[in-house]
Amino acid sequence: MRKLHRGNLLGWRWRRNPLRRHSDVVEAWLVLVVWTVAAVGAVAAGVIAARIADRVVEQDRTGRRPVSAVLVRTVPGSGRDVVTGLIGDRLRATVRWTDAQGTVRTGATDVRSTAAPGSTVTAWTDGRGRLVSAPMNPAAATTRIVLLGTGAALTAGLTVLGTGALARLRIQRRATERWGAEWERVGRQWGHTTG
Repeated sequence: MRKLHRGNLLGWRWRRNPLRRHSDVVEAWLVLVVWTVAAVGAVAAGVIAARIADRVVEQDRTGRRPVSAVLVRTVPGSGRDVVTGLIGDRLRATVRWTDAQGTVRTGATDVRSTAAPGSTVTAWTDGRGRLVSAPMNPAAATTRIVLLGTGAALTAGLTVLGTGALARLRIQRRATERWGAEWERVGRQWGHTTG
């Protein structure tokens, strides 16, 4: 008995043989195109998303200015997590600072839990002088950029693969319907049926 090798099966849809249907060739080309587009599209989407995220993080970082502020008072209980009840390392506090025009301003921001009223803390302001949160540190920024790029790549790749799978399913369904119709036509010519 002859042993069947996997090498004989690879590429059967492209080789000429009497059992190969037109739908087999179309399906083979569809699979090749879908996987190529999915791979290239996923990489392109990931790189584009990572660059956009990097630009947004950089704009966010450059739009914030550190100012020296005096801690007026902390908000009691602001450092406690509502869900876990644990006390964090940052507290909500009221601070006072002088802006670029020389106006003394007061606002709320996060400070370290070890800061005492009357101490000097670093607060961050935007271009209009309003208090904002501190910019992301480089590790958090890199993590966000990588996650956004990976998410975009996965979304693009899986969307293309899903669309290709639906198209392939439709091709297979049509081929099965054609095969069934042909079987109905040819099956009657085979002679008597048992019944």
